[in-house]
Amino acid sequence: MSIERTERESYIQGVLARVGSLTVSSLARNLGVSEVTIRTDLRNLEDRGALVRTHGGAEATGYRNVLERQLQHAGEKDRIAAAAAELVQDFDHITIEAGTTCAQIVNHLAGRKGVQILTNSTMVVRQARLNPGLSVILSGGTFHRPSESLVGPVALRTIADFNVRLAFFGTDGFSLAGGLTTGFAEGAEVIRAMKARAAESWLIADSSKYGQAGFVSVTGLDELTGVITDSGLSAESQEDLNSSGLEVRYV
Repeated sequence: MSIERTERESYIQGVLARVGSLTVSSLARNLGVSEVTIRTDLRNLEDRGALVRTHGGAEATGYRNVLERQLQHAGEKDRIAAAAAELVQDFDHITIEAGTTCAQIVNHLAGRKGVQILTNSTMVVRQARLNPGLSVILSGGTFHRPSESLVGPVALRTIADFNVRLAFFGTDGFSLAGGLTTGFAEGAEVIRAMKARAAESWLIADSSKYGQAGFVSVTGLDELTGVITDSGLSAESQEDLNSSGLEVRYV
C-alpha cells in the first residue's frame, strides 16, 4: 500500500540520516509506489536542499565518497589540521572524531611523545599506525562506510569510559544560528558523547562549511571551546563569529 507524499519524504530523509545514500528502486519497492513517483519526491527534496540526487538514487546533503572529500579544499584542511595539532601537548589525552580534516591532525603530531588518542575514525588509525609516539584506542561499534567511522551503542559505551583534555570534531555545516550539524543521527550521538568527556571541545572545519546545515543538529557553537577554520570566510561572517564570544582561529 502506498503512503502520502509527506510520509514518503519523512521516510526518505530518515533513511538518508541512517545510511547516507539510497536507490530509487529500493524506495519504490519499500514504499509501494512507482519509480517515477520516487524520482519526483527526490527532485522536490533536492529543491529544498534536503538531499543530493545521484544516478539511480540520492545522497544525504554533505555525503560524498571519502577520497573525493579529501581532495576538496585540501590546502585549507591541511592548515586547519596543523593548527589543531599545535594544541596537543606531549603525554596528552585527546579524542578525534571522524572526518577528513580531523584525520589529518595525526599527520602533524610527529615528534609528540606519549599522546593517547581515542577515536571512532578508521582513517585516524591508518594515519597514526606508523607514529610510535601515539597510542590509539579505537572505539568499536558499527562501521559507517560513508564516513569511515564507528558508531552506535558500542562506540558510545567505549567513549563514556574515557576522559580527555581535547576533543576535535568535524561537521557537515555550521553557523551561529544553526550550530554544529552532521549528516546522520549516529554521528551526532558520537560527537555529543565525546564532548561530554572532554575539557575542551574544538570544531575544525573549512570555510565552505559555514552557513551550511547537515540533516541533524548536534550542538550550539556556544557550547564549544572554539573553532579553527580558514580565512576564506567573508568579512561579515568573520565579524559575526568574532563578536559571538567564541574563540576562533583563522589559518
